[in-house]
Amino acid sequence: MDDAARARDAAREALADVEPEQLREALDSRLVDAAVTPGVLALVTARALKPEVDLAGVAGRAAGVQLIYEGLRLTRTVAREEPWVTAPTAADIDADMDVLAADVLVSRGFSLLACTDAARPAVDVVRAFGRDQTLRDREDADAETAAGLDRNLEVDALELAVVAGTTAVGGDPPGELLAYARDLAADCDGEFPPAGRALPEATADRIADISDRAVGATDS
Repeated sequence: MDDAARARDAAREALADVEPEQLREALDSRLVDAAVTPGVLALVTARALKPEVDLAGVAGRAAGVQLIYEGLRLTRTVAREEPWVTAPTAADIDADMDVLAADVLVSRGFSLLACTDAARPAVDVVRAFGRDQTLRDREDADAETAAGLDRNLEVDALELAVVAGTTAVGGDPPGELLAYARDLAADCDGEFPPAGRALPEATADRIADISDRAVGATDS
């Protein structure tokens, strides 16, 4: 199984017990088509740092990162479109379902990371998202500022993915590795690619090289 399929399947499995069925189906349909770059990066990071790692044990963390990102991304979309302002009643219902779905996605993502070293960073991601969305809605926020604040979500999601993957194998990400995650997000320019092109081919090698240099610097 490739990393994209593993991350997607783990995220869908984490929502398999959601009720009612209509909500579960709505959540599942979002994940079927979602870009899974955050979840994939968590898996790639863990394997790059510890090649023999059991990815089945990391999949829950990858799913947690993915679900939090997907929930916040959906929240961002609803906030941008403001469907209740202009939409007819039927669309209002759809928007209400989106808000509920976003809440379930984030909550379930938190539950998957709750007992891991990525729990606090996950909270920080959600808090940062709230601050950014508040700032972008200020009257003095121009279009460029608003776009930059929106893109912070992708940056934060990939940083969280690196944290989840690194802590899964018993370490903490060095600053250079977090910087690399931010570079990956910048390359995506606010929109992650389809699952088949989730990350550059050299990502695992770069992560391993950064980790080796960090260990060498610590030992010297």
